[in-house]
Amino acid sequence: MNAQRPLVAVYPGSFDPVTRGHEDIARRCLRLADQVVVAVAHTATQKKATLFDVDDRVTMIGEVFADEPRIICTSFQGLLVDFCRSRGAQLVIRGLRAVSDFEYEFQMAQMNQELSDDLETVFLTPDVNYSFISASLVREVARLGGDVSAFVSPPVLRRLRTAFQETP
Repeated sequence: MNAQRPLVAVYPGSFDPVTRGHEDIARRCLRLADQVVVAVAHTATQKKATLFDVDDRVTMIGEVFADEPRIICTSFQGLLVDFCRSRGAQLVIRGLRAVSDFEYEFQMAQMNQELSDDLETVFLTPDVNYSFISASLVREVARLGGDVSAFVSPPVLRRLRTAFQETP
């Protein structure tokens, strides 16, 4: 996209677990950027009970995007703007499923803009087929024995089944 330096986008989140909605957004980010860094936060900005530890989430995401070398996954601690700076990123990608997501995401984008005025936030909505999916909803349905195979990739489904002691 840029002959002088690659355009790097960071897609941060908890990804517990990574869903088809997350996948859709990360892959579509490649229309905007040369490289997408899916960044798993060690510290959630919102209080959430996690199912998988950070290393497991990074591994899962790596497996999900094994076919796409322009999408890499890592974890980070501290301020997102510092992480973006360390990766040479110019964009932060945030997914919006519903209007209710916007207020919080807008506040975060404004704060990041204040902390680093050369970092832009881009909001993407997932494909309509995934717009209702959240990681917490997937975790809850899986915990209760429901079929979440349409909402997560096979590597994630295997880990969910193991976590909740289901037979594959």
